[in-house]
Amino acid sequence: MAKKYKNKINRIRTFALSLIFIGFVIMYLGIFFRNHPLVMTIFMLLGLLSIIASTVVYFWIGMLSTKAVQVVCPSCGKPTKMLGRVDMCMHCREPLTLDRSLEGEEFTEEYNSKKKH
Repeated sequence: MAKKYKNKINRIRTFALSLIFIGFVIMYLGIFFRNHPLVMTIFMLLGLLSIIASTVVYFWIGMLSTKAVQVVCPSCGKPTKMLGRVDMCMHCREPLTLDRSLEGEEFTEEYNSKKKH
C-alpha cells in the first residue's frame, strides 16, 4: 500500500491548527463543569495552554520556513519550499531532492534522518 507523504511545512502547520481546535474542545468541555469552578478553570487553562502551544508552533515553523530552500517543482512549475534532503512539493506532492545522489531513488523520508548518513 502506498504511503501518503506530505510536505513537512504543511504537516507542521496542520498540527498547529489541530492544537487550536483541541484547545477549543477542551475549553468547551469545561462548560459542562459550571457547578465546579475549580474543574472548569482547569479545563479553561488546559485549553488556553493548547492554543498558546499552537502559537509557539506557528512561530517556530514560520522561522523555519524562512530558512527553507525555495525551489521550482519540475512537475507543476510552482515554487515550493524544501526542508531537509528530500521533501514533497506543496502543490502536487511530487518527491523533490537537492541531493544528486538520491535522484531516481525510491522516495522515503528516512533520507532526512541523521542515522542514515
